[in-house]
Amino acid sequence: MKTKLLSICIFCLAATAAQAQGLKIGIKAGTNINKISGKSFKEQFSFGYQLGGFAEIRLSNKFALQPEVLFGQVNLDTSSTFSSIYQFNNVSKIKLRYISIPLLLNYRVSNMLTLQAGPQFGIIKDDTRNLLKNGADAFRKGDFSMLGGVQVKLSNFRVYGRYAIGLNNLDNIGNKDKWKSQSIQLGVGFTL
Repeated sequence: MKTKLLSICIFCLAATAAQAQGLKIGIKAGTNINKISGKSFKEQFSFGYQLGGFAEIRLSNKFALQPEVLFGQVNLDTSSTFSSIYQFNNVSKIKLRYISIPLLLNYRVSNMLTLQAGPQFGIIKDDTRNLLKNGADAFRKGDFSMLGGVQVKLSNFRVYGRYAIGLNNLDNIGNKDKWKSQSIQLGVGFTL
């Protein structure tokens, strides 16, 4: 179901881009400051990275769509209760590698400042598999988040800051704990 929804969104964006007169593409890179909330994880943020590309499709003088495809890594530390909740031994560090697809609506406040908001679909491509003895996946393969933030444009150069909050439970082990993602995304981009 999520794959079909994602395919429909990508098709709609491609059709819109083909008809749009104001299309720009670019590259971007930055840091993710992440946290997974729940009893199983430490209540602190950890650093990861992101890099990828974006397109900006102008809809009007003030509004634009900005679809992105980003590859990122999330590093997490489990709490001392993780092993007691799930009966695992020696699990403290977890790495998740995501492909994230934000679909942002940009509102241009001025020539330099843009407000951004929209959904983000995340797909886990690689995770720490040693969490479960039978090799099953501890994290759900998809993460749906909402984003909000600002972007500052200086000619072809962009600086952005966004906050993302996860809306679905990432725990694929059982109903013992609810895992929700949060992240602060900071980075730079360049329009080609």
